[in-house]
Amino acid sequence: MEYSDEEILGSFAKPETKEKAFSMLVQTYQERLYWHIRRMVVSHDDADDVLQNTFVKVWRNLANFQGNSKLYTWLYRIATNESLTFLNKKKRTSSTPLETDDYDLGATLTSDPYFDGDEIQIRLQEAIETLPAKQKQVFLLRYYDEMKYDEMSEVLDTSVGALKASYHHAVKKIEKFLTGN
Repeated sequence: MEYSDEEILGSFAKPETKEKAFSMLVQTYQERLYWHIRRMVVSHDDADDVLQNTFVKVWRNLANFQGNSKLYTWLYRIATNESLTFLNKKKRTSSTPLETDDYDLGATLTSDPYFDGDEIQIRLQEAIETLPAKQKQVFLLRYYDEMKYDEMSEVLDTSVGALKASYHHAVKKIEKFLTGN
């Protein structure tokens, strides 16, 4: 069951229903946030870790949520930032840089028991991984989450015009990768 932001925030404001409200928030947004994070970090286990970190941060900061944006976009911003922090940390501590040929995304995905995609989906993921970080974020939010540009603008703190340009460039790069042109 999904709950409205008003129900969640109203319940969270009352000390006696604060924990129930957080459970409502998790129930409402967990799956969408998981898949948003998963597309960024690729691995199921990593996505679970980042999702848990996201919800910890949400729990600590929900009382400070001012309602200047939708709860949904605020959550996505936290999830995006947590994903980027995770990826940067992984890049710094990894003995195999993700940019080298030693890192095989296709093998990583097909060995993941939670990945049920086909060859086309693997190629699309490989193409997405070639994008610069900002274009990757914009592409993932627009293509998979079907997020509107004004919502993306709030999540990524970027102008709508810049987001449209980033998405356009990302699509062109992915097309070039997939067609070999």
